[in-house]
Amino acid sequence: MMTPYYEGFLKRNRQTSLIAHYALLIVAVVLLTACGYKPSSHAIRNVFADTVYVEVLVDRAEPENAPFIKDEVNRMVYTRFKGRVVKKEEAQSQIRISYAGSTFIPLSYENGYVTRYRANIRVHFDMVTKEGKVKKTISTIVETDIQESSVNTSALRIEAIRLGMAKALDEFLAYVSAKGMLKEDG
Repeated sequence: MMTPYYEGFLKRNRQTSLIAHYALLIVAVVLLTACGYKPSSHAIRNVFADTVYVEVLVDRAEPENAPFIKDEVNRMVYTRFKGRVVKKEEAQSQIRISYAGSTFIPLSYENGYVTRYRANIRVHFDMVTKEGKVKKTISTIVETDIQESSVNTSALRIEAIRLGMAKALDEFLAYVSAKGMLKEDG
């Protein structure tokens, strides 16, 4: 059984704790808005319209990567651009992506087999934005280990290309966000 003094003490501490949490939340919101923080989607809206058409050109040498890159770009338009992917006729902005090839450079060997390599992946972006036509080629590097099996080698090669393309999309997002911030400041 608790004493009335102890019950009052717990009640006052709960109230004080709630007030402190709300005060910290308010301070955090004020600081973020006062310092001018804006999410990248705000800057991207300065470059791209709300409706975007996405086209991925399929590479004959690596056709299995086209659906992956298309899904990733669509996800990026929805989550980061806060836009909608639409048909070409309805779009105010366009993104055309083409896989521009890759090179694989062996980094280490064991018993005559390559055990680690570097993949250099190039992705080319053609965009129609609010500013007009913009072109950007992004090169990424992925280093990975490889096993002494041709089946695993093929799967690891595809995975390395996908990792490189994902890195290229992240770099593309940063590029567009920076372009939007420059347009906002200028």
